[in-house]
Amino acid sequence: MKAAPTDSERYAIIMAGGRGERFWPVSRDQRPKQLLALLGDRSFLQQAVDRVAPLVPARNTFVITTQAQVAAVRKQLPRLPRQNVVAEPVGRDTCAAVTLGAALVGARSTTAVMAVLPADHVIPEEKQFQQVLADAFDLASRGRAIVTIGIQPTEPATGYGYIRVGEPLPPPPGVKPYKTAFHRAEQFVEKPDYDTALGYLQSGRFRWNAGMFIWNFVTITEGLQKHQPEMYAACQRWFAVADQPARLAKVLAKEYPAIRRISIDYALLEQAQNVVVADGRFAWDDLGSWTALGRHLKHDAEGNAAEADFIHVDGARNIIFDARSKHRRTPIAVVGLRDAILVQTDDAVLLAHKSQAQKVKELVRKLAEHPRFKRLI
Repeated sequence: MKAAPTDSERYAIIMAGGRGERFWPVSRDQRPKQLLALLGDRSFLQQAVDRVAPLVPARNTFVITTQAQVAAVRKQLPRLPRQNVVAEPVGRDTCAAVTLGAALVGARSTTAVMAVLPADHVIPEEKQFQQVLADAFDLASRGRAIVTIGIQPTEPATGYGYIRVGEPLPPPPGVKPYKTAFHRAEQFVEKPDYDTALGYLQSGRFRWNAGMFIWNFVTITEGLQKHQPEMYAACQRWFAVADQPARLAKVLAKEYPAIRRISIDYALLEQAQNVVVADGRFAWDDLGSWTALGRHLKHDAEGNAAEADFIHVDGARNIIFDARSKHRRTPIAVVGLRDAILVQTDDAVLLAHKSQAQKVKELVRKLAEHPRFKRLI
């Protein structure tokens, strides 16, 4: 029986390369969603690092981001070594980021176990999350399991992918039962329609796919070798120079643009036979839009969620967010407005119907094409 991993063998890869376009006008290229403090005093990225700090030392925490965000990330995370903030030359989806993370970790320790975590999740129940992560670290260190944290659904959500799970798995021989339940993954399914999602919820056999993964270095490289040989070859090349930041940056600049865009779910998890789902029984939200943020703001009697000096007559179920500098803030007053999103910054205003929140990303693309407005992205 293998021993449980020590702190020195645990690593965290925080993926922070997103642009957060659906949170325009607050989220911009130079300061995207994960760098913003929309809930509390700490940014989503800072909160993500804070959550793993009791389990993973700062020297073993990497952040993979974009070149435009490197300086801001380093400023927000002064305890992380500078070389632990690594920029992708261009975005190539999560398989490339995972492969880069594996190379970085493997260069430190080929016996390491690593967690790959998004930078923009809301997890208010940190202790419960840390228990699941600790158990997943232990399980992943003892064999060839690809562990993903699946969230217990609380509603028939249509915005998430789902994982169908089998019966709970026993702990490895000689290991005390974990506090976390683990299941074999039976099927990954795409975002469903409402009726299908309702059936998933009622069955009790499905979990939300939260995009959180834990594995040891050997397991992830073997998985890439079997299912994504081109990415495995890239991992080998990056591994060879990962302890030399300047050389690594040159190699990535040369090779990254030619990498195929593919998510780690499609590239590996949906093909592998050794995927295990850890039950995430903690409050969780993937902040994908302003409507998602609205769930975490205080509501008045009419269902308005406001972070602003807000007054209304006959307004209901609106999301009002004032991100202006404090000295520039003025009251926001509405009459008869319902089911709307109103966001104000120092240089722009967004007004949208809540049912169209996902189209803010389309709006950002339109702004980028306009000579007068492209400065706003």
